[in-house]
Amino acid sequence: MSRASRISQIALLAGLFFAWAVTASAQDIKFNYLQGTNFSKYKTYKWVKVPNAQYPNQILDDQIMRAIDAQLVTKGLTKTEDNPDLYVTYQVAVDSEKQWNSYSTGGDYWGWGGWGGWGGMSTTTTTSKTIHIGTLNCDIYDVGTKKQIWRGAATKTLGSGKDPQKVDKNINKAMAKLFKKYPPPVK
Repeated sequence: MSRASRISQIALLAGLFFAWAVTASAQDIKFNYLQGTNFSKYKTYKWVKVPNAQYPNQILDDQIMRAIDAQLVTKGLTKTEDNPDLYVTYQVAVDSEKQWNSYSTGGDYWGWGGWGGWGGMSTTTTTSKTIHIGTLNCDIYDVGTKKQIWRGAATKTLGSGKDPQKVDKNINKAMAKLFKKYPPPVK
Protein backbone atom coordinates (compact mmCIF):
# COMPACT_ATOMS: atom_id res chain seq x y z
CA MET A 1 0.00 0.00 0.00
CA SER A 2 1.43 3.39 -0.95
CA ARG A 3 2.14 6.03 1.69
CA ALA A 4 -0.50 8.37 0.22
CA SER A 5 -3.10 5.60 0.21
CA ARG A 6 -2.26 4.71 3.82
CA ILE A 7 -2.56 8.38 4.87
CA SER A 8 -5.91 8.67 3.08
CA GLN A 9 -7.15 5.52 4.78
CA ILE A 10 -6.07 6.80 8.21
CA ALA A 11 -7.69 10.20 7.55
CA LEU A 12 -10.98 8.52 6.58
CA LEU A 13 -10.81 6.27 9.61
CA ALA A 14 -10.12 9.22 11.91
CA GLY A 15 -12.98 11.24 10.45
CA LEU A 16 -15.44 8.38 10.76
CA PHE A 17 -14.31 7.61 14.29
CA PHE A 18 -14.64 11.28 15.19
CA ALA A 19 -18.24 10.97 14.04
CA TRP A 20 -18.64 7.83 16.17
CA ALA A 21 -17.45 9.69 19.22
CA VAL A 22 -20.06 12.41 18.80
CA THR A 23 -22.91 9.91 18.80
CA ALA A 24 -21.51 7.60 21.44
CA SER A 25 -24.55 7.34 23.68
CA ALA A 26 -26.18 4.32 22.04
CA GLN A 27 -23.33 1.91 21.41
CA ASP A 28 -23.58 -1.83 21.43
CA ILE A 29 -21.19 -2.96 24.18
CA LYS A 30 -19.77 -6.46 24.45
CA PHE A 31 -17.03 -7.96 26.56
CA ASN A 32 -15.33 -11.27 27.13
CA TYR A 33 -12.67 -12.45 29.53
CA LEU A 34 -10.45 -15.40 30.35
CA GLN A 35 -12.38 -17.57 32.81
CA GLY A 36 -10.59 -18.26 36.09
CA THR A 37 -8.53 -15.06 35.98
CA ASN A 38 -7.95 -13.38 39.36
CA PHE A 39 -8.33 -9.73 38.36
CA SER A 40 -7.67 -8.51 41.92
CA LYS A 41 -3.95 -9.32 41.58
CA TYR A 42 -3.43 -6.71 38.86
CA LYS A 43 -2.24 -3.30 40.02
CA THR A 44 -0.35 -1.70 37.11
CA TYR A 45 -0.62 -1.40 33.34
CA LYS A 46 1.26 -0.05 30.35
CA TRP A 47 0.01 1.07 26.95
CA VAL A 48 1.25 -0.84 23.92
CA LYS A 49 0.52 -0.38 20.22
CA VAL A 50 -0.37 -3.33 18.02
CA PRO A 51 1.90 -3.46 14.95
CA ASN A 52 0.06 -2.68 11.69
CA ALA A 53 -3.15 -1.81 13.53
CA GLN A 54 -5.15 1.22 12.49
CA TYR A 55 -5.44 4.12 14.90
CA PRO A 56 -7.25 7.43 14.47
CA ASN A 57 -5.49 10.79 14.28
CA GLN A 58 -3.27 11.83 17.19
CA ILE A 59 -5.90 14.04 18.82
CA LEU A 60 -8.55 11.33 18.84
CA ASP A 61 -5.96 8.72 19.84
CA ASP A 62 -5.06 10.85 22.87
CA GLN A 63 -8.73 11.37 23.79
CA ILE A 64 -9.43 7.63 23.63
CA MET A 65 -6.34 6.73 25.67
CA ARG A 66 -7.13 9.38 28.32
CA ALA A 67 -10.71 8.08 28.59
CA ILE A 68 -9.49 4.50 29.03
CA ASP A 69 -6.85 5.68 31.55
CA ALA A 70 -9.59 7.39 33.58
CA GLN A 71 -11.63 4.18 33.68
CA LEU A 72 -8.66 2.01 34.65
CA VAL A 73 -7.81 4.39 37.51
CA THR A 74 -11.35 3.99 38.87
CA LYS A 75 -10.75 0.22 38.79
CA GLY A 76 -7.66 0.58 41.00
CA LEU A 77 -5.01 0.31 38.29
CA THR A 78 -1.97 2.59 37.95
CA LYS A 79 -0.24 3.39 34.67
CA THR A 80 3.49 2.67 34.66
CA GLU A 81 6.34 2.27 32.21
CA ASP A 82 8.29 -0.18 34.41
CA ASN A 83 7.28 -3.78 35.17
CA PRO A 84 3.54 -3.56 34.49
CA ASP A 85 1.15 -6.36 35.38
CA LEU A 86 -0.95 -5.70 32.27
CA TYR A 87 -0.59 -4.46 28.72
CA VAL A 88 -3.48 -2.38 27.40
CA THR A 89 -4.16 -1.64 23.76
CA TYR A 90 -7.02 -0.61 21.54
CA GLN A 91 -7.87 -0.71 17.85
CA VAL A 92 -10.57 0.85 15.72
CA ALA A 93 -12.29 -0.42 12.59
CA VAL A 94 -14.99 0.93 10.30
CA ASP A 95 -17.32 -1.31 8.29
CA SER A 96 -19.90 -0.28 5.72
CA GLU A 97 -23.26 -1.79 4.87
CA LYS A 98 -26.16 -0.85 2.61
CA GLN A 99 -29.48 0.25 4.02
CA TRP A 100 -32.48 -0.07 1.69
CA ASN A 101 -35.73 1.84 2.15
CA SER A 102 -38.87 1.38 0.03
CA TYR A 103 -42.15 3.19 0.14
CA SER A 104 -45.28 3.16 -2.02
CA THR A 105 -47.57 6.01 -2.96
CA GLY A 106 -50.99 6.02 -4.59
CA GLY A 107 -52.95 2.88 -5.30
CA ASP A 108 -56.07 3.80 -3.33
CA TYR A 109 -59.15 1.83 -4.41
CA TRP A 110 -62.79 2.52 -3.77
CA GLY A 111 -66.08 1.02 -4.84
CA TRP A 112 -69.17 -0.78 -3.55
CA GLY A 113 -69.08 -4.16 -1.84
CA GLY A 114 -67.68 -6.89 -4.03
CA TRP A 115 -68.50 -5.10 -7.28
CA GLY A 116 -65.00 -3.88 -7.92
CA GLY A 117 -63.88 -0.33 -7.79
CA TRP A 118 -61.72 2.31 -9.18
CA GLY A 119 -58.20 3.08 -8.24
CA GLY A 120 -55.27 5.24 -8.92
CA MET A 121 -51.81 4.37 -10.07
CA SER A 122 -49.37 3.07 -7.46
CA THR A 123 -45.63 3.70 -7.50
CA THR A 124 -42.90 2.29 -5.32
CA THR A 125 -39.67 4.13 -4.70
CA THR A 126 -36.57 2.42 -3.32
CA THR A 127 -33.52 4.26 -2.05
CA SER A 128 -30.27 3.03 -0.62
CA LYS A 129 -27.54 4.59 1.44
CA THR A 130 -24.29 3.39 2.90
CA ILE A 131 -24.13 3.21 6.69
CA HIS A 132 -20.72 3.31 8.38
CA ILE A 133 -20.37 1.30 11.57
CA GLY A 134 -17.41 1.95 13.87
CA THR A 135 -15.99 -0.51 16.38
CA LEU A 136 -13.47 0.18 19.13
CA ASN A 137 -11.85 -2.90 20.70
CA CYS A 138 -9.88 -2.60 23.93
CA ASP A 139 -7.70 -5.58 24.83
CA ILE A 140 -5.94 -6.28 28.12
CA TYR A 141 -3.11 -8.83 28.41
CA ASP A 142 -1.40 -10.41 31.40
CA VAL A 143 2.30 -9.57 30.98
CA GLY A 144 3.51 -12.64 32.92
CA THR A 145 1.44 -15.27 31.13
CA LYS A 146 1.31 -13.38 27.80
CA LYS A 147 -2.42 -14.19 27.59
CA GLN A 148 -5.30 -11.93 26.72
CA ILE A 149 -7.48 -11.69 29.83
CA TRP A 150 -10.18 -9.19 28.79
CA ARG A 151 -11.68 -7.64 25.66
CA GLY A 152 -14.31 -4.95 25.45
CA ALA A 153 -15.89 -3.79 22.21
CA ALA A 154 -18.08 -0.76 21.54
CA THR A 155 -19.91 -0.65 18.19
CA LYS A 156 -21.89 2.32 16.92
CA THR A 157 -23.42 3.62 13.70
CA LEU A 158 -21.37 6.67 12.79
CA GLY A 159 -22.83 10.14 12.43
CA SER A 160 -21.14 13.47 11.81
CA GLY A 161 -19.02 15.04 14.54
CA LYS A 162 -18.37 18.75 14.65
CA ASP A 163 -18.02 19.80 18.31
CA PRO A 164 -14.65 18.74 19.83
CA GLN A 165 -15.94 19.13 23.41
CA LYS A 166 -18.92 16.92 22.65
CA VAL A 167 -16.59 14.37 21.05
CA ASP A 168 -14.45 14.25 24.21
CA LYS A 169 -17.52 14.00 26.45
CA ASN A 170 -18.98 11.17 24.38
CA ILE A 171 -15.70 9.25 24.26
CA ASN A 172 -15.62 9.40 28.06
CA LYS A 173 -19.24 8.20 28.23
CA ALA A 174 -18.51 5.36 25.82
CA MET A 175 -15.44 4.21 27.77
CA ALA A 176 -17.38 4.37 31.07
CA LYS A 177 -20.01 2.14 29.51
CA LEU A 178 -17.37 -0.17 28.04
CA PHE A 179 -15.54 -0.60 31.37
CA LYS A 180 -18.68 -1.05 33.44
CA LYS A 181 -18.04 -4.81 33.36
CA TYR A 182 -14.34 -4.60 34.19
CA PRO A 183 -13.28 -6.43 36.18
CA PRO A 184 -15.85 -9.11 35.46
CA PRO A 185 -18.08 -10.09 38.36
CA VAL A 186 -16.67 -12.87 40.54
CA LYS A 187 -18.84 -15.99 40.38
